[in-house]
Amino acid sequence: MTGTCYGLPAVRTRRIYPKLQHDNTPTDTEAEQMGDCNKFFKTYSRNKLAGGILVLWCTHSICLGFHTIPIAEGRNDVFSAIYTRFPQAPEVVIYDFACQLAPYSLVREARYFANTRFLIDEFHARDHSKCGQACFASNVMQYDERIRAVNTSAGECGNQGIGRIRKSVSYMNYEHAVLYTKVFMDVWNRMVARRIARQQYA
Repeated sequence: MTGTCYGLPAVRTRRIYPKLQHDNTPTDTEAEQMGDCNKFFKTYSRNKLAGGILVLWCTHSICLGFHTIPIAEGRNDVFSAIYTRFPQAPEVVIYDFACQLAPYSLVREARYFANTRFLIDEFHARDHSKCGQACFASNVMQYDERIRAVNTSAGECGNQGIGRIRKSVSYMNYEHAVLYTKVFMDVWNRMVARRIARQQYA
């Protein structure tokens, strides 16, 4: 059992960019890379088996896939997950550290992400007091009805759901933890899909 479980097959590999210093490092440790942002990455777990997991969520809080993180979440985790799994880049990526994910992604694959907007969800916006207002989903909502219709906290809701198994997983070995997480995600997706179906036919 590997630590990568995505419903989307890999369509390309993550390239190495030798002219970019610290490229493909497991964490973002260089302070100058953070720019003026005063928000740092949060880890999902601190046990010795893995740093946690990175989950891709759709706007309905359905899990598109996940992979384990060896140390702590970094921009490379999100960048690589999107770049290697999506034939075409999403039009919008909502992420709590989008202000730094955008330049990280564009400097590596400008053509691929040329039409992608990176937005900070409403829940985490207050932590970005020094970041540009153009990164805030709440500001984009004022003129884009498509963003207004999106639940920008869908990922946060999903991540809170994962908290239900955090304690159980902390007592498992690596393979069991990954398998247990996958089963939980499968059940989670089924429950969310059934709830959406009931709402549509209500």
